Amino acid sequence: MNVISTEKLPIKLWLNDIEEGALQQAKNLANLPFTYKHVSIMPDSHQGYGMPIGGVLATKGVIIPNAVGVDIGCGMCALETTLTEIDRETLKKILREIREAVPVGFDHHKKRQDEYLMPELEIPENGIIMQQYGSALKQIGTLGGGNHFIEIQKGSDGQIWIMIHSGSRNLGKKVADHYNKLAVKLNEKWFSEIPKKWELAFLPFDCDEGKHYIKEMNYCVEFALANRNLMMENIKQCIEKVLKTKENLFPEPIINIAHNYAKMENHFGNNVMVHRKGATLAREDTIGIIPGSQGTKSYIVKGKGNPDSFQSCSHGAGRKMSRTKAESNLNLEEEIKKLDDQGIIHAIRGRKDLDEASGAYKDINEVMENQNDLVDILIELSPLAVIKG
Repeated sequence: MNVISTEKLPIKLWLNDIEEGALQQAKNLANLPFTYKHVSIMPDSHQGYGMPIGGVLATKGVIIPNAVGVDIGCGMCALETTLTEIDRETLKKILREIREAVPVGFDHHKKRQDEYLMPELEIPENGIIMQQYGSALKQIGTLGGGNHFIEIQKGSDGQIWIMIHSGSRNLGKKVADHYNKLAVKLNEKWFSEIPKKWELAFLPFDCDEGKHYIKEMNYCVEFALANRNLMMENIKQCIEKVLKTKENLFPEPIINIAHNYAKMENHFGNNVMVHRKGATLAREDTIGIIPGSQGTKSYIVKGKGNPDSFQSCSHGAGRKMSRTKAESNLNLEEEIKKLDDQGIIHAIRGRKDLDEASGAYKDINEVMENQNDLVDILIELSPLAVIKG
């Protein structure tokens, strides 16, 4: 851990090579009047909107929509199977079935899914979720785009695993955009001293707008989990269909962990709102998931409860270059060869896919080494087959 002490509050970093834009955003966080104790920056950090991805911010009295992000509740789930081997041709058949069952990218289900799949949480009347509810019924159980993925993996425990990375789809983005715009207007009305260019407009807990955002954010977190759960159920059915077995292949519970949310927690003796934007809860003995890229290992981990990170860890490897820079600078043939040489059934076809090539991401081994005081590794997972959004 490195510490920067030049700002109003300290910045604690678990990396040495933070980009200038992300560092400036961390400094902005450290100078907010309601930031609590210090700012924590995880080893996968890179620049985001307002707050760095891989940032952890605790606040007193306010919540910041841009410190949660646009994909509210985005996270990981993983499931251990009883399978120990799976051949390449069977994997290809399973992938074909999954593509039929799980819409990816901008695609949604053609029909609304059952309402019982949706979260049962109190939401504001005439809020964004009420307006988007019908659309959300077609979005639940869909992967989305960007860095979201479905991956079949071989674990260091000898078992085959299924892993999903996805979020709250358009529902979360609508909620995030609405309340961030609302916060900007209110901050202007209140003559907030926080510069607008910092993109850190806030909502107090005790105003109606803040209360409504917290309720809608919590709904999106639960919707993102419901989304992953439905995808996992459909993937399980695809595997059973291909393998033509009645054996229970999935006796273990699903591991789930979110990495874009804010939650009231107690740290250093005070109740504060902890914003994790591209960061994962790593409370003592909490089981979490840290994915790599489609050409590198992912990890099942156990938290150590380090107070300096607000009991958090990284949410993945983290980007080392932007999407446009990856498409321009990476060598397509080299990236394909890296995956082919490992025997991975991957999703790199053309230059537009290079934004999700492993070369666009940080070295996951270095990221894990930098946070060995935050988590213990339980299981290493090597990719066998990947579907990207």
